[in-house]
Amino acid sequence: MRYPLVSVDCHAGLSIDGYREYLDPVWRGPFDEWREGFVNRSARSVAGDRSRNWDSARRVADLDYEGVAVEVVFPNTITPFALGNSITGRLPVTRADYARGLAGIRAHNRWLKEFCDDLPERRCGLPLVFLNDLDDTLDDLDWIAENGFTSFMLPPVPPDGGVPGLYDPIYDRIWKVIEDYDLTITQHSGAGTPNYGNVPSATILFLMESAYFAHRHLSHMILSGVFERFPQLRYVMTEQDVSWVIKELEYMDEYHLWATAGVIPQLGDFQNTLPDQPSDYFHQNVWIGASFPTPSEADAMQQVGVDRMMWGNDYPHKEGTFPYTRQHLQRTFHNWKEADLRKIFFENACGVYRIDINQVEDVVERIGPTVKEVATRLKEIPPDTLSVAFIRP
Repeated sequence: MRYPLVSVDCHAGLSIDGYREYLDPVWRGPFDEWREGFVNRSARSVAGDRSRNWDSARRVADLDYEGVAVEVVFPNTITPFALGNSITGRLPVTRADYARGLAGIRAHNRWLKEFCDDLPERRCGLPLVFLNDLDDTLDDLDWIAENGFTSFMLPPVPPDGGVPGLYDPIYDRIWKVIEDYDLTITQHSGAGTPNYGNVPSATILFLMESAYFAHRHLSHMILSGVFERFPQLRYVMTEQDVSWVIKELEYMDEYHLWATAGVIPQLGDFQNTLPDQPSDYFHQNVWIGASFPTPSEADAMQQVGVDRMMWGNDYPHKEGTFPYTRQHLQRTFHNWKEADLRKIFFENACGVYRIDINQVEDVVERIGPTVKEVATRLKEIPPDTLSVAFIRP
């Protein structure tokens, strides 16, 4: 008996020059001018050379080795005109930067369509959208649905990003279209941080706070009543750890209780906005993409609820578990029940992203980790790993 592994946190993208042919022709001249002066100062840490981002055959070989049958594909490289990496870079603020950046992410989306069509049963791509101009966002959602994608990556909104927070009702027409198309909203930690400026500590501050600025969106979506107004939405938060969710739900439920009881009148009347407890909306509409979880994070996954959890290995990043994913599974999940592992390894992801696991049955039989393998406790941590999955308790 083997587990089908669906990693809900993998990353891919083209080289900066490779994107040129995917740009709308009117943007290729401006791209050439921009490219002459562009210096990549934010290259991601990829295990080995960067071709793992786009080399289809190499990715298949790597993921086969890891036992991963299906990957959910986030971006990873720098798109044309971008203000940094597509996961961690700054979002455009000026109209000029926005127009160019939009052309860049649409080039990525066209490439991603081809990349996923090469192995549609094994790849679930997440196209990119911006929120600066909601008419453009709606156009992109139309394209995403028409081209067979089941989800997309919604950028985290930084406090100084120049667009309203996700709690603003201005987005209701976006939520309505997403619900109508049966698309899943997926967010990844990274781009939601404020601009730290050009100071020596900027990078370390970004690393310290990127998860926090991503976490904010959970309370923004729940407490503003988004899931009450649009109960069919599915919302995924990926590579943001898990343990924080426990206290976040406790706090929201406490404030909801105080508000409905009239203990703190300044909180307003939640009864109309949120007739149910905030935690109820979490367990109805929200899933966590738990990337390379440690044993202690695995405990938190069970405490929050395995029905809301999905596993990811963060391929091909060095902080992820490649090339030691099988060892990671043994360290973190050796004492889990098989039924719970089936939920986090593939059943939940198949429901959220509309993945047909039967289409990779032959792949699973060839590469999937066995139940016995995962249930065998890891005896020795790989000596050369840098992944927090092995470093943290």
